Amino acid sequence: MRRNLILGGMLSALFVLAALISYVWTPYDHVALNIPNKLQTPNAVHLLGTDHFGRDILSMIMVGARTSIAVALVAVGIGMGLGIPLGLWAAARQGSWLDELIMRGNDLVFAFPSIVIAILITAIFGAGAINAIIAIGIFNIPVFARITRGAALSLWQREFILAARVAGKSAARISVEHILPNVTNLLIVQGTIQFSLGILAEAALSYVGLGAQPPTPSWGRMLADAQTLVSIAPHMALVPGFAIILTVLGLNLMGDGLRDYLDPRLRVVRA
Repeated sequence: MRRNLILGGMLSALFVLAALISYVWTPYDHVALNIPNKLQTPNAVHLLGTDHFGRDILSMIMVGARTSIAVALVAVGIGMGLGIPLGLWAAARQGSWLDELIMRGNDLVFAFPSIVIAILITAIFGAGAINAIIAIGIFNIPVFARITRGAALSLWQREFILAARVAGKSAARISVEHILPNVTNLLIVQGTIQFSLGILAEAALSYVGLGAQPPTPSWGRMLADAQTLVSIAPHMALVPGFAIILTVLGLNLMGDGLRDYLDPRLRVVRA
């Protein structure tokens, strides 16, 4: 529904704006320690309070938003950049050994969640945001490949595709000029959903120490730091927790709204 798109867009824009502003300004230095002011509850000086090192939580949330968005954005870009061509290729070669190879490869990747892939990558290359991006990106590849292939298969039997084949166009050209434009709407919606899942995955990896490393703030690591201090300073856990919830909620609402807006059939049904 349109209100989902508006509300989701506003929530998402809020955190994107916070991330962009953090490049040029934050209320305090997000890595500056101020032990005498540690564990302060939200007040006029520190709007969201301070953590166990006296760091301003609002500043850390703003910089953490940039970390989460950057990791999720690049990971989704990897998934789309590799998954979409693979899906188009598999659909164009439906039933061939190539189609079977691509789809069985997707099944193999699906057998290992992103957290397991991250552990394997970390064991080889060490923890860090780059390895988190690789792990989440690898997991996104089969998602976009499957969706692209499924949507493309239904189009290959349509009359306009048959006309293009009669005109002598190659399978690759048909995939790029006719198939891809007709599945773009679906891919945009799925990209929004995977973006929200990427933020959750980044937070989960950082929570277990496999994501962005100190001193770079991360919402997941902020939650990990707060777990032993919940009874003393609950705001340390509540603030990053709500940041994750609101960001993911906003992206999911925006994805639902985009689906309704871009699909005329759903607009008619809900009108």
